Amino acid sequence: MARGLLGAVGTLLLIAGTVFALQGFGVLGGSSMSGSNAWAAAGPVIAAIGLIMLGGAVRSGHRHSPPRQ
Repeated sequence: MARGLLGAVGTLLLIAGTVFALQGFGVLGGSSMSGSNAWAAAGPVIAAIGLIMLGGAVRSGHRHSPPRQ
């Protein structure tokens, strides 16, 4: 269950960070975040944290178990 939660939070952070970065760079408009240097810097950091969490969730699911007999 913890792996699923870690993966879900990681995915949300990855998506949010990407949107924040695109808004900060001015690619996505219509927000007070659009064209903001703060969000252009924070967005990729948030997305990277999400990617690390998502990778940790995926990696923890690939542990080798001893063969069942």
